[in-house]
Amino acid sequence: MKILVIGPSWVGDMMMSQSLYRTLKAEHPDAVIDVMAPAWCRSLLSRMPEVNQALAMPLGHGALQIGERRRLGNVLRASHYDRAYVLPNSFKSALVPFFAGIKRRVGWRGEMRYGLLNDMRALDKAAFPLMVERYIALGYDTPIASAAQLPQPLLWPKLRVEEQEKIETAAQFQLAATRPLIGFCPGAEFGPAKRWPHYHYATLARQLIAEGFQIVLFGSARDRPTGEEIIAALPEEARGHCRNLAGETQLEQAVILLAQCRAVVSNDSGLMHIAAALERPLVALYGPSSPDFTPPLARQARIIRLITGYHKVRKGDAEQGYHQSLIAIQPERVHQTLSELLALQEVPCTS
Repeated sequence: MKILVIGPSWVGDMMMSQSLYRTLKAEHPDAVIDVMAPAWCRSLLSRMPEVNQALAMPLGHGALQIGERRRLGNVLRASHYDRAYVLPNSFKSALVPFFAGIKRRVGWRGEMRYGLLNDMRALDKAAFPLMVERYIALGYDTPIASAAQLPQPLLWPKLRVEEQEKIETAAQFQLAATRPLIGFCPGAEFGPAKRWPHYHYATLARQLIAEGFQIVLFGSARDRPTGEEIIAALPEEARGHCRNLAGETQLEQAVILLAQCRAVVSNDSGLMHIAAALERPLVALYGPSSPDFTPPLARQARIIRLITGYHKVRKGDAEQGYHQSLIAIQPERVHQTLSELLALQEVPCTS
């Protein structure tokens, strides 16, 4: 069976979509799964063993361009896909499989996609509270009415990174092999309200450095100033043990280095979901955004949040746009949670 998946366009959503691919391979072990997604996704998709190949979606996130989608569909006709799964809910995302003439086109009803999808499921949002449950449910040929009916355990995202890659990439960025790494992901894509304050990160970093760790800061180029603020808030003697790699790494390098980390502390972000899929001990810090829909999916993940509900705000009222709910999460609590996770790593497994 040849399967085409129209994948999502955001890092966290792309990570959770792996649960669908894992489910499809469990249901159809001989299936060949190709995923069409933005080109930057290739570094993630290449680390998902279930994915045969990543096909670049050349159109921007908001572009309709029906003519170009028709052309893409016509090109894909030669691949003779048996079925397609459309994960975004937009009208335009269902066009390529339709133009490709794929016999079975599966997805949630979404944005009035009658005719474009011929196996269209009606989504009861309350019955599937998690995004990952909605993705997984599409993988079963018989429609499933609620998350409670999904076979357990759910197949969570799990990225593959080789040991030699970790060693070589750490050496490439001159990260000392004598100190274990703790990763910090202090950035946020849309404004500072989702960021744990840089001075809290600095306090936590100072304590971890004193305990013999080195801190690595991850993020995009726009997160680099935040990383510099964290380093500037450290004592002079500690700064040499904190590296700001925000904007210096490609996504694939960041994935490999996160896999090398002993543990990760992160705001609600795409990198948080990558760390979870790498099965790293993870402390996830939430403020106005809610973990109720897209929590980190990992056994060793711990969420710290002091408020409830979802608050749609990109900039908080506090200094530098921080949100009070994240300011209130004290470094001592994060350190305690992190220490408990690290201690679990040291406990030998018994059969």
